[in-house]
Amino acid sequence: MYTAHPDRYADLPYRRTGRSGLKLPAISLGLWHNFGPDRSVETQRAILRRAFDLGVTHFDLANNYGPPPGAAESALGGFLKTDFGPYRDELVISTKAGYLMWPGPYGEWGSRKYLLSSLDQSLARMGLDYVDIFYSHRPDPETPLEETMGALHSAVQQGKALYVGISNYSAEQTREAARILGELGTPLLIHQPRYSMLDRRPEEGGLLDALDELQVGSIVFSPLEQGLLSSRYLDGIPEGSRAASDSPFLNSDAVTEDLVARLRALDEIAKGRGQTLAQLALAWVLRGGRVTSALVGASSAQQIEDSVAATGNLDFDADELARIDAIVKQ
Repeated sequence: MYTAHPDRYADLPYRRTGRSGLKLPAISLGLWHNFGPDRSVETQRAILRRAFDLGVTHFDLANNYGPPPGAAESALGGFLKTDFGPYRDELVISTKAGYLMWPGPYGEWGSRKYLLSSLDQSLARMGLDYVDIFYSHRPDPETPLEETMGALHSAVQQGKALYVGISNYSAEQTREAARILGELGTPLLIHQPRYSMLDRRPEEGGLLDALDELQVGSIVFSPLEQGLLSSRYLDGIPEGSRAASDSPFLNSDAVTEDLVARLRALDEIAKGRGQTLAQLALAWVLRGGRVTSALVGASSAQQIEDSVAATGNLDFDADELARIDAIVKQ
């Protein structure tokens, strides 16, 4: 029987999400990869246990995480029964719907039909009565935004979600989503964008400014750029890496000599701070408190330990920030 560490709330900082009462750990665990039948059950259990023991109370999923789709939610459902049942009220569990999940016209995007059906399926896979956060995973170009946001509002009204969020929405779409939800009486809690030292679109497109203005929280995914911002690629493409497998999320063509040179330069800054490159990348997105939480994956308990350790130094001086910008934007 698993007993959580008694000092699990001692070190990891928690940040208030927008203007809500919900606080999230600065590091959250995403179950996008590494949770499914192709991975060791004991490794999955070790990752989740170590994360929670370190104060990582937020587990983030989506209906299609696996592989196969749904496998990550099913895996978490098993661990909720065997390990985390007594701690449900200490956990923030989120899931999303928007990408392809089943065949036919009702198996993806943002219709009321799809979103609410997907949420019911997600709850069944996890063995839960509700999730803490339910997201629209991507904007639907053909469904009125009022319908998509209305479905999120209904999820809260039905007691199947405590809060709602959006992911991959532009600044303009975010403002409109927040307006609609506000009028319905279900505030927009959080946005989940892709953001890293190498991907500045939330800054450049005005999304972070919009979230500040709206007082909406943010949790960023791919802060390590699918592993590029780690020590793995400092000498090119290692055997067994994501880029070596030509993953749809990271192609070998992306790992150029120029990129490797920039990664090495960033690694030198990290060393000067007493951090790994991955820890530098996490600290960078969390700098200044503008981002609520950084979402990380893990293939081992050691990886989640390393990620949490990044929160030990989140301060940057002006020179460090300028050097990082010069390297990334050259």
